[in-house]
Amino acid sequence: MRLTRTTAAVFLFASVIPAFAATPWVPTPNCEISDQALEALSLPIELAAPAPGFEPASLSFESSQTPVEIPAATSYAPREMLVEMAMKLRDIRYRRGGREPSTGFDCSGFVQYVFAQALGIDLPDNSISQAEAGVRVARNDLKTGDLVFFHTRGKGISHVGIYLDNGRFIHSPSTGKRVRVDELGDQYWARHYVGARRPEVLSS
Repeated sequence: MRLTRTTAAVFLFASVIPAFAATPWVPTPNCEISDQALEALSLPIELAAPAPGFEPASLSFESSQTPVEIPAATSYAPREMLVEMAMKLRDIRYRRGGREPSTGFDCSGFVQYVFAQALGIDLPDNSISQAEAGVRVARNDLKTGDLVFFHTRGKGISHVGIYLDNGRFIHSPSTGKRVRVDELGDQYWARHYVGARRPEVLSS
């Protein structure tokens, strides 16, 4: 009887083994970290000292890309800056002795303001003194930014403008008029033309 029970138990255990083998063991999920684990994570990590004679391998990084060429800085263009400033002031009314856009310009005040704002250059405040600054320029050698002078009252210099290009200049003409562009070849200006000067800032 005892042998029979033992035999039956062996057969029962043997029949259960395949069921355990067919079902993989999956640990119970646990998302909580114990206090001991947190303390372990916060402990500083000490690196072991390198073995005697150990030398780390030197690393070299070589870029496979072509070096990027940085373009040179834009060249300083004072003449273009003068033109840009002068053209912004078109249609501002003439005012004798005027030195500001808010009040109006006379001819020398207009020239003085343009050079001061565009280039930070302080030219004299009247056309006669402006005609004595810089170097003399022949009419056929005029360049943008040169000062052109006229005698509109008597034979002395009494008017100034800024040469633009292609025979044009910009100026503040006279009472009742506004800053505008005129042609040197116009009959009136051609008859009253005296000469031109190139401020030192434009001489280089």
